[in-house]
Amino acid sequence: MAEVRVRFPPSPTGYLHIGGARTAIYNWLFAKKTEGKFILRIEDTDAERSTEESIRGILDGLRWLGVTWEEGPYFQSAFAEEHRQAARRLLASGHAYRCFCTAEDLERKRELAREQKLDFHYDETCRNLPPAEVGRLEAEGRPYAIRFKVPRGPGAVVFEDAVYGVIEKRYRDIEDFVILRSNGQPLYVLSNAVDDIRDRITHVIRGQDHLANTPKQVLLYEALDQPLPHFAHMPLTLDPQRRKISKRTHGEVVAVQFYRDHGFLPWALVNFLVLLGWSTPDNREIFSPDELVEVFSLEGINRANSVFDLRKGDAKFFTDPKAISINAHYIRTMPLEELLPYVEAELKAAALWSPAWGGERRSWFAATVDLIRSRYHTLKDFATLGRCYFADDYPMDEDAFHKNVAKHERLRQWLPLLAERLEKLDDFAPGPLEGIIRDLAAEIGIKAGILINAARVVVTGQAAGPGLFDVLAAVDKDRVVRRLRNTGSLLPEQGG
Repeated sequence: MAEVRVRFPPSPTGYLHIGGARTAIYNWLFAKKTEGKFILRIEDTDAERSTEESIRGILDGLRWLGVTWEEGPYFQSAFAEEHRQAARRLLASGHAYRCFCTAEDLERKRELAREQKLDFHYDETCRNLPPAEVGRLEAEGRPYAIRFKVPRGPGAVVFEDAVYGVIEKRYRDIEDFVILRSNGQPLYVLSNAVDDIRDRITHVIRGQDHLANTPKQVLLYEALDQPLPHFAHMPLTLDPQRRKISKRTHGEVVAVQFYRDHGFLPWALVNFLVLLGWSTPDNREIFSPDELVEVFSLEGINRANSVFDLRKGDAKFFTDPKAISINAHYIRTMPLEELLPYVEAELKAAALWSPAWGGERRSWFAATVDLIRSRYHTLKDFATLGRCYFADDYPMDEDAFHKNVAKHERLRQWLPLLAERLEKLDDFAPGPLEGIIRDLAAEIGIKAGILINAARVVVTGQAAGPGLFDVLAAVDKDRVVRRLRNTGSLLPEQGG
């Protein structure tokens, strides 16, 4: 079998959004699965909207996701003359013709169709102009577009799609479409096909919204005497209101950068995006990179549109709950040494990092991350919920403080007393810590849970977390003693 060659051709008119990222991922996985080539092509022919910033954003987004390419990036604008030459070849071979209709002519015809409540289709005014008339109009310097001459008669364009099966579009339902504007600018339908032919693309894997273009491109392939690639059109990704996910409608929440900046792990996002429109027979949801390459297939792409449950709210639940769940899974389970650099970067971004944690206290840093990661959903949680381990200025859960500390007036004395006992402890480890706390509770005649819950809130600002004795050992003696002694300043003077 010939080498598989796939491509991802984004338009650099904004950031890399999740729909584009999913397309890139599917192509990348298919290339990996078949030991083929993944080509990156930037379709930058929209000069007014294409920007260098967008190009950098697309490349950075793909690199962050771990999506690599063997060829490119190529830039479509560099091949504009090649596209024009293809249009001229089609003109010379009789597969296209000069259209002298002006924009004003076409608008009048569109308006007439609207008045008659009809769909507008080009009426082929210029399709059969006599050669002498064409020559006269050219001699006058009349500008013209080049239109593709769709076959007429009872036939149809027929091709097979790996997802939607056999697709048939009758010739009579395809108007003679423009392939080159009168200003010499090639149309997307032509440029995209010519680029795929030049790049020897064997499989075109793209969104279902491009399916309408495919019959026209099949006609172009045939007219240029080129073999057809295999087509696979993915279902659309919709929001809960069944609207197509787009930059314009949904803003930054659909940008890959948004998830990077809000604490997602790259592979967690890849894993989630793959599931938007693809599945295995057993509906498995978690895959390592090697596992996903092994099981990925075009046959697993669903026909039904997928729904991305966009949500807005606090940092924990700002997006699809499944995305959050998958990210939390990887934070919990990925090898610790792979997680640590991400946590380090997050702490640096939050101005919480100490160089010692990368040096002599690296083992403490690793052990602490391992202790607290099981309850976290994003990397942001290490700098917010986990702030008490890395800094002394951490937020206090007011409800938890009132319930577990403020309503017990005598904790104003008991917690500083606990601090004194802990300060004398030589082995600041979970076992001895538990013994000190339980002994003190028995000595003053209260349930150990009162001291345990109060100490947790004062030391961490939270009512829940890993086992308290492990927490105290991780926070370390000096900080624990200082925070417990400070209990009085946290309480109102009258107590309770």
